[in-house]
Amino acid sequence: MGESEFRQLPSVDEVLCDGRIRTLCQAFARQTIVALIRHRLSETRKSLGMGGPAPSFEEIVNSIVSEAHDMASLSLQPVINATGVILHTNLGRAPLSTEALRAAELASRGYSNLEFDLASGKRGSRQTHVDQILCHLTDAEAALVVNNNASGVLLALSALARRKEVIVSRGQAVEIGGGFRIPEVMRESGARLVEVGTTNCSYVADYEGAITPRTAALLRVHSSNFKITGFANSVSLEELVELGQRHNIPVLDDIGSGCLIDTTDYGLEPEPQVQHSISVGAALVFFSGDKLLGGPQAGIILGRTELVSKLRKHPLARAVRIDKASIAALSVTLTHYLKGEAVEKIPVLRFIATPLSEVERRAERWAQFLGESATVIPAESVVGGGSLPGSRMPTRVVAIRLAGKASIQDLAQRLRQHQPPVVARVEKDALLLDPRSVFPEEDEIMLRAVRQSLACLEA
Repeated sequence: MGESEFRQLPSVDEVLCDGRIRTLCQAFARQTIVALIRHRLSETRKSLGMGGPAPSFEEIVNSIVSEAHDMASLSLQPVINATGVILHTNLGRAPLSTEALRAAELASRGYSNLEFDLASGKRGSRQTHVDQILCHLTDAEAALVVNNNASGVLLALSALARRKEVIVSRGQAVEIGGGFRIPEVMRESGARLVEVGTTNCSYVADYEGAITPRTAALLRVHSSNFKITGFANSVSLEELVELGQRHNIPVLDDIGSGCLIDTTDYGLEPEPQVQHSISVGAALVFFSGDKLLGGPQAGIILGRTELVSKLRKHPLARAVRIDKASIAALSVTLTHYLKGEAVEKIPVLRFIATPLSEVERRAERWAQFLGESATVIPAESVVGGGSLPGSRMPTRVVAIRLAGKASIQDLAQRLRQHQPPVVARVEKDALLLDPRSVFPEEDEIMLRAVRQSLACLEA
């Protein structure tokens, strides 16, 4: 590559003089646009040095304009979840109630008494906004809320078991979403993992045989995203607590989803309830705020006062503390349970409790609107989000099949590119739209998006 190509590159000032770039400078800070220009020219020089083609001035300007607009566009945006997966981890898990959203907005819009005692005029604790409600709902002695469940477990192990041993069943050394594994969390805490039993079978004797003077805790981890069937045996929480009490060792119970209701009332398999773990005698119980509880992302720790106090005082507690908007939304979500209105107000629970007849009614209306390519068929919805593995709910979905050259994948992609995006299931030769995870107020927007996408493919 000759020197002439490098000399032909425009200077920063030359690019700044272009009319389109001057327009950008009116919408962005000038230093932002200057930085984009310098970066683009630097990348072009690298490309030329490796034998790449020399871009025109027009191409350089267009790329800078495009990059600026991409930076300014909101990457995180609302989507319509028509997958039938109610707690869809990739789509943000639990949607908040209207009241919880309003509380989060009010807490964020201006100042608040997040850590200020209005009665005394002195510094307070952000935990006071939720700990009393949590203890009332579960009969726990004390509560602590952090930013997510994994950090709650990490905090507890760091505070109570650093350089000591924690015993866990080999079948519970699980991996959760995103590749995070319980053994790795324990290693980061400084605790030593002691696995007992086998993948499918663990017994009280396995735990008891592993207890040493260095044992700091017995840990139970709920297998929230998988299920072992067939020849299997696990130690119940009651048995584990009895063993711990005999040896004066606390039992830590990571139940994952944070369920406060009886899921069998809605035709689902039983999910560990927080109240049960507390009543049985677990020393600390850990669960998420944004799963079956139906609130914001949070890690909730309940249990004995002296242990929760140790966690509050640990240096890591500040690093994993919950923010003000989440505190506000969580407080209102918990209040729904206090008032006995959780199933009516909390979207996750409302979707789970929706009768099949109502789901079918909406599906029939959708199919009628969409025309000949759409039919209503029986299917199954799932709770998702690492909750109730293997437990499915009967549903009715609208199945769309295409005639001609257009593919179902093309339709799914068009829907994802719509504003707002619509995310659906694709199974074999059909695109499936499940009403169970779609808010009723989203119906018309979604149906217009599907009809427009179908029309574009048929054109």
